[in-house]
Amino acid sequence: MATRICLVTGASSGIGHATALELLRAGHVVYGAARRVERMEAIRAAGGHVLRADVTSEADTERAVRTILDEQGRVDVLVNNAGAGLHGAIEDVPVERARRLFEVNLFGAARLAQLVLPGMRERRSGRIVNVSSIAGRFSLPMVAWYHASKHALEAFSDGLRQEVRPFGIEVVVVEPGLVRTEFEQEAARELRAFSGSGAYHRLAEAMARRSEGAAAAGMSDPAVVARTIRKAVETRRPRLRYPTGHLARSILAFAGLTPDRLFDRMVTRIG
Repeated sequence: MATRICLVTGASSGIGHATALELLRAGHVVYGAARRVERMEAIRAAGGHVLRADVTSEADTERAVRTILDEQGRVDVLVNNAGAGLHGAIEDVPVERARRLFEVNLFGAARLAQLVLPGMRERRSGRIVNVSSIAGRFSLPMVAWYHASKHALEAFSDGLRQEVRPFGIEVVVVEPGLVRTEFEQEAARELRAFSGSGAYHRLAEAMARRSEGAAAAGMSDPAVVARTIRKAVETRRPRLRYPTGHLARSILAFAGLTPDRLFDRMVTRIG
């Protein structure tokens, strides 16, 4: 198997960190990018490269890609993993916070794709792996802004895939289920901070307790998703979507088969 030059964003923690290490173990050249360089020492120690980069910064993303091109001559794989969460009622969450969420979850990924595509097109080879979520396939109350950003990333990925396939470039979506990350750990706190005392407090508290219950019941380790991403990177003909992690397939099947009104009643049940 040929060694690939890989850029993994959001590599300072969670899925991104685990993915960078997984790809390094597989023998690839890996550049981990994140704002918190000090949290990527394990990647450096494993033989990887680390880049300080905020995906919402035009200067940072351009510098990151230019560094890899200068040092390696190409980018074979882009793993758009950097992401943020946001929990709270739509009415309660400031729109500016939602805009920042989209800057990370959608526009950061889109700009990096734009930066690596010219070289991939020239070589008629490349792969872009966008880490979405099962949240990109249905919606829940108190997480609507986050779900909307992942729906947008899924639609973006579909359109991008259709555009670049004639140039030999593959676009893959990875959809983690319940995975132990910093975002999941913040969910209950954020729900109570934004909506714990207002008109939506009862539903916010119910959702916060469900989040805490899910964490206590068990979530997949980020390494599970990292192994799926490695498969998406290495397989000759990847699937278009890879649901992965705890309950990912079950939840998607349930959401897909349940009539909308019944689904609404079930997910908004309080008590």
